[in-house]
Amino acid sequence: MAYLRKCPSWRRSLAIFFLPLVFSGLGPHSEFRDDTFKVSPARFRWSRLTPSKLKDRSVGLSTEKNAQGQAYFTLEGHKFMIIGGSIHYFRVPREYWKDRLLKLRACGFNTVTTYIPWNLHEQEKGKFYFSEILDLDWLLRYPKPQLRTTHWNFVEAVDKYFDHLIPRILPLQYHHGGPVIAFQVENEYGSFSKDGSYMEYIKEALLKRGIVEFLLTSDNDNGIGTGSVEGALATLNMAAFEKDSFLKLQQMQNDKPIMVMEYWTGWYDTWGDRHKVKSATEIQLTASRFLRSGISFNMYMFHGGTNFGFINGAQNIYQHRGVVTSYDYDAVLTEAGDYTEKYFKLRKLFASASAGSLPRLPPLIPKTLYSFVVLLFYLPFFEILPYLNKPVMLYSPDTMENLPINNGSGQPFGLVLYETSICSGGQLYAHVRDSAQVFLNDTRIGYLDEDTFDLTIPQIQDCQLLRILVENQGRVHFSWNIQYEWKGLDADVSINDTLLRNFTIYSLDLKMSFFKRLLSATWRLAPENYLGPAFYRGTLKAGFSPKDTFLDLSNWHYGFVFINGRNLGRYQDIGPQRTLYLPGPWLQPKDNEIIMFEMIEKGFYIRTTNKPQLQG
Repeated sequence: MAYLRKCPSWRRSLAIFFLPLVFSGLGPHSEFRDDTFKVSPARFRWSRLTPSKLKDRSVGLSTEKNAQGQAYFTLEGHKFMIIGGSIHYFRVPREYWKDRLLKLRACGFNTVTTYIPWNLHEQEKGKFYFSEILDLDWLLRYPKPQLRTTHWNFVEAVDKYFDHLIPRILPLQYHHGGPVIAFQVENEYGSFSKDGSYMEYIKEALLKRGIVEFLLTSDNDNGIGTGSVEGALATLNMAAFEKDSFLKLQQMQNDKPIMVMEYWTGWYDTWGDRHKVKSATEIQLTASRFLRSGISFNMYMFHGGTNFGFINGAQNIYQHRGVVTSYDYDAVLTEAGDYTEKYFKLRKLFASASAGSLPRLPPLIPKTLYSFVVLLFYLPFFEILPYLNKPVMLYSPDTMENLPINNGSGQPFGLVLYETSICSGGQLYAHVRDSAQVFLNDTRIGYLDEDTFDLTIPQIQDCQLLRILVENQGRVHFSWNIQYEWKGLDADVSINDTLLRNFTIYSLDLKMSFFKRLLSATWRLAPENYLGPAFYRGTLKAGFSPKDTFLDLSNWHYGFVFINGRNLGRYQDIGPQRTLYLPGPWLQPKDNEIIMFEMIEKGFYIRTTNKPQLQG
């Protein structure tokens, strides 16, 4: 699993393996003719691996090697093959977790993986969030009788939050009667490998806190040497069946089984780029080769979900590009949990390899169309400032992470507004991350970004308010650029080389508490046209039985949509994504408040559709 690419492990993230069902048997096909990875047809059958056989919990997940030199996984002493798929619970409405897990089970997978994003669970020092979409405790204890034997494997942990998280996990370890069968020490650290002692330190940090389960690492072909650590199984991340990579891994640990921790079923999209797709036939054929070769694997992603709110990442190869709101990933299930061609091809493949029958397909989640929404009322951006939290006064500007707010935790997401008084025009110099709009009083005069540092301020007669609204468009999640991801103004600001001082700084994390306060504002009738950032308000009428839908934002430009105070995510007219997923459980019967924070220019209305548009 290329977790580093989606959520960097040294940014406090962790992930899980969950085994919703132990099937009566799953084995490789006999027609495979590759001499290097040839296995016997019965090698990975586990018809005897039933819940009753796993009651003692004395051995757990392990590896063995037979007389012919073939290495394989075992669970409680029985041969075991991991057929996994990734689902990120925080990208899926809590009400749909069971649906997604049942669909994974019905497809023929026996394992599911998911992150635990500690940057969401502890956004403020000492305050922990484990409810609604972050209800990790419910998720860990989800398995009901029909799921029976269940196993979780935690991946990507960082010492900084071990002391908080691991005590919650210890009772759930397999050896303690729980579902946790393994921990991954790190993910793709070999691609970074800045500190030679880091991996050993993290491994020991896990062990000394009471972790007794199987340990792993995960890297691409180039990183397995520097990303592995003694005492943990090295595994691979890849986009295709790469025989040379398997041979390289075998040379490193010839007494251990091969596992592909991440086989990528697609890829994430970034704004301004094309929608990434991968053929269903390619996925099916590669999975078939894994099975016939006796290689355990995990598909990243089985179900991608949505980057709700501000949680999207970014890439910075040639320039900074934010990841779009949809994390559809061209995965086995769509963003909204619908079946795909990949799903049915894999289900057919897994059914042919299983000694037992697969469960019936769960029903689809219904989608619907609603009447279009007219946003009748608006508030110009600067009129919402009294409803934000109290601003910070600083002599010099600072980044959002270093603002003295949130109990010393700074601001993780959103936007920041910097204000200071100027009494002359000239050449403004400011280094922003990631993009900014610059205003004199309420009038927008230009833009800045990571490549644009200069802006000409027109000459003025009286002192005026210089305002710089900076947006965090997502933190880079891979490459050495992760070291330089402070957001906001990350250096002094000057006009004609004279430093500006005495800043008033507003935090715009746009949480639900802000929108509750905003309801008391005096909203005005929106004009037909309006240039500049503003908040717009309307009502979506959902009837008595709300259902899933998609918001078509094609006649708006750039901003965010909030439904009943929940942040659905970012939209942008450069595409490729044109719609935002709106889960039915987040709607209430009858009237629902929609607020749009449009940052460029007013649109007209919002249409709904029952299908996403991800490649506009």
